This record gives sequence, structure tokens and C-alpha cells, in this order.
Amino acid sequence: MAEPVVESAAKRLVVLVSGSGTNLQALIDAIAETGPGAYGAEIVAVGADRGGIEGLARAERAGLPTFVCRVKDHATREEWDAALAEAVAAYEPDLVVSAGFMRIVGKEFLARFGGRFVNTHPALLPSFPGAHGVRDALAYGARVTGCTVHFVDDGVDTGPIIAQGVVEIRDEDDESALHERIKEVERRLLVDVVGRLARNGYRIEGRKVVIQ
Repeated sequence: MAEPVVESAAKRLVVLVSGSGTNLQALIDAIAETGPGAYGAEIVAVGADRGGIEGLARAERAGLPTFVCRVKDHATREEWDAALAEAVAAYEPDLVVSAGFMRIVGKEFLARFGGRFVNTHPALLPSFPGAHGVRDALAYGARVTGCTVHFVDDGVDTGPIIAQGVVEIRDEDDESALHERIKEVERRLLVDVVGRLARNGYRIEGRKVVIQ
């Protein structure tokens, strides 16, 4: 009689979104295609900083629990940050993934999830950090750019880099065309990185992330 196949427990993911949720959809599709055990992770909740967005609709169509934590519902950013940390912690995640989450988290959130909060950025960090990475790379005259998956720290796009993908800048590119090509690479890279972190485990040595 064949021995049963025992799959290791899937890691728990909370995904945070602010907009259309295409990175979230890429994760949903990858997990559905292989199964949580083979992928290494399952999404246990999707959170947002505002309601009525397509990212939350994607989560609801996939049958995932959702929550909204809006800055304007709290007296200070610190109170919002603590409330977001509480809302995420309620789902006991192993990893938190920013999938286009456009808010900067604070000390309370990082105290709970530092070293476990994964973000993407549409440039090859440490070049062109901040909200306009695509525009800044074009304006600088860079010939290549791309995307970075990194852990979040208390700076702006300064956390340890996990992986990067390169995108060539074409002479005819404007910001929109370039950003669309970056997003395609970004989605594939995020799905790959989150799966490897979940399946294999990792450690952070200074600024270097070592996936086991």
C-alpha cells in the first residue's frame, strides 16, 4: 500500500490592497492553480485602507474574508497604525503582503510584523524610491528599470531586498506603457517570492535575505 503524501502546513497570508488588486489576483490564481499545500501559503484575509475598491471585490469573489481600516476613522495616524496592526494580527499571519497598499505603516505595525511584511516597488531599489519610481527612472534617462520585492522597514522603500526583475526602457516609452510592462514582471516576481518564502523559510542577515 502506498504511503500517503503529507504536505507541510501552508503559511498564512494577509494581503493588503488599496486599488484594483491585480497583484492580489495573481496570488489568488497561483494558489488556486497549485493548491495551498504545493504553493506553500494560503490567503486568510484581505485588508484595505478604503472601501469600494476592486481589490476587495476580487477577494470577496474568491470567498476570502475582508476588512477595511480607514485613516479618517482614527484621530491620529498612530491610532490608525495600531488599529491596522490589530486587524491584521486577528488572522495570525505568517507573512503580510502589500499588494499595492498605498499607506506607510508605522511603529506599532512594524513592531508586530517587521521582517514579515513584503512589499513591491516599481523600480530597481535603491534607485528611484518613493511614489514616482517609474516617472523618475524615465526622467533620469535610465536604460533599464524594473521592480523590487523587499521587506518593509521604517524607511521609504529602504528595507532588505528579496528579489528584483529587470525591464528595458524603450525609446518610445511613456510612464503608462513602461509601468504596464513593469507590472507584468512584478506580478510574476511577487508570486514566485512569496511562494519560496513560505515553502522554504528564510532569514535576514543585515541587508541580505537568504531563502533556505
